[in-house]
Amino acid sequence: MRLPILVALLVLAAACTPGASAPPSGGGSLPSGAQITTIDVDLTLDPGGTTAAGPAGGYKPLATIVAVGTYVRFQNSDGFAHTATSIAGATYPTTYPFSNAALNASGSTLSGGFSSGNLVAGAVSAPILADVAGRYIYGCFYHYGTPMRAEIDVH
Repeated sequence: MRLPILVALLVLAAACTPGASAPPSGGGSLPSGAQITTIDVDLTLDPGGTTAAGPAGGYKPLATIVAVGTYVRFQNSDGFAHTATSIAGATYPTTYPFSNAALNASGSTLSGGFSSGNLVAGAVSAPILADVAGRYIYGCFYHYGTPMRAEIDVH
């Protein structure tokens, strides 16, 4: 009788571990019929290249094109933790652009700024609404200089 209680407590403790991400869920409560685009996050397998904002890599595709009203989410298929964190401006900064806040999930719209938060291997971010047309650049807190960065173009 005590073993199931111990197991339940261990599961709860693991779920509350800082830096741990929830298992992939597909996105919470989206409007009925909502379009969702998933961007792969994998520094090892997703090749580098160039976007309108500069040298990029580690995300697939490097330039994601979506319509206003589409939701975007990030899925880490790599064995390392990553983030997808928005960067202000039109080109990738030459200096490191992030604070530790990038490790926490934030933002529900592209135009408002966002971070997937710390995505461990296999984790999927919450969906982020492409709410305003424009180009949104982002990068990884851990691997920005690799260069692990990409863009989302909303039309």
